[in-house]
Amino acid sequence: MIEERSAGAILYQEFPSGKIYLLLNYPSGHWDFVKGNIEKGETLKQTVLREVKEETGISDIKFVSGFEDKIEYHYQRNGELVHKQVAFFLARTNTSDVKLSHEHLNFTWLRFNDAMQKLTYKTAQNLLKRVKDSGFES
Repeated sequence: MIEERSAGAILYQEFPSGKIYLLLNYPSGHWDFVKGNIEKGETLKQTVLREVKEETGISDIKFVSGFEDKIEYHYQRNGELVHKQVAFFLARTNTSDVKLSHEHLNFTWLRFNDAMQKLTYKTAQNLLKRVKDSGFES
């Protein structure tokens, strides 16, 4: 089995009316948060900063202290089973304008309940729910 490690961000903007979360549409059709593989020598947060910049063009992100979570799942790649671990951080941006990379088909900014409905995978939904349960979502 192949072991793979990635890092990502639950990226949000905050307005007087509440928070909105960034979801990306991946080529396989699913909606998820920004994430990517850790490159040699990178810390988890350096990976997140690089991936957010590469995939969205956003560079003004501030990590929310006290929130880090991990998800794990398995998938098939070229007939081999891959065990993937992804560390996620909660991060805020003031940038609304997203410049998608070739890695994604679309993006959307959504309020919590709409984001919960749009996220494809239960692991991502549970992650966003943990943001709310941790008191970061108001």
